[in-house]
Amino acid sequence: MRTTLAALALLALTACEAQPEGEPVARARIDGQPQDAAGDTPTPAATLASQVESACRSIIFEDTPLTHCLAVPERHQISTALDRGGSRYGSLARYADANDGDTIAFAMNAGIFGEGERPAGYFVEDSKRLGELDTGSGSGNFYMKPNGVFYGSGGDWQVRETDWFLANVTERPQFGTQSGPMLIVDGKIHPQIVHDGPSRKIRNAVGIDGEGRAHFVISNAPISFGKLARFYKNELEAENALFLVDTVSLLWNPATDRLDTGAAIGPILVVRKKASE
Repeated sequence: MRTTLAALALLALTACEAQPEGEPVARARIDGQPQDAAGDTPTPAATLASQVESACRSIIFEDTPLTHCLAVPERHQISTALDRGGSRYGSLARYADANDGDTIAFAMNAGIFGEGERPAGYFVEDSKRLGELDTGSGSGNFYMKPNGVFYGSGGDWQVRETDWFLANVTERPQFGTQSGPMLIVDGKIHPQIVHDGPSRKIRNAVGIDGEGRAHFVISNAPISFGKLARFYKNELEAENALFLVDTVSLLWNPATDRLDTGAAIGPILVVRKKASE
């Protein structure tokens, strides 16, 4: 048994990126629910095996359960998905039905959308621009300036303010989605985000750290913008982070059979496993 645990521990270190943890650490299951009776607590071997398999971890940050999923350029590819054969997916369940879960590390909805599940603002799928960059003003989270764009090609992934993106990005990326507000801008919390405001919703976001890794976070309980921003700044040390959507924030994690369902969603961000060499 000791030999088996040692081998699994080594696999956990080599096959699953060590992830930053909140305070206190790992007190919730991957679905965000509290642990049941002691008899339901996984064995050390099962826990290590799930860490090797899953790119997502459940943690608690300032008493709020979160699921944190890590995408690493050496091991993952990121893409966007909106429809199949001219018909909107509209849900993670429909996307899961149409795709092989063995090849997917996880998927999460990718931003604010409007009528017909059409993405708000800039959206690129497979290097095809399906939505124009929105630099205008308006009401709601999307227009809480600065807003931003999550985009990338190959293993180069970025989160940038919309104005910076407009001024500096000249070649169309392989994927891209616009949302708002930015949570972290160049290492600092968005100037309009207060410490722990009264708006508490299920929210998800994405951020990039100094090593170019993408950190996807979804709350498993209502959370304020301020608390979510602090998690990205203080725990994940993200240089830039972007709020994606709230209320209908959903996650598909095939490794743990988590498939969130609910109201209709718009675009989807998909993190695939790279083929083993």
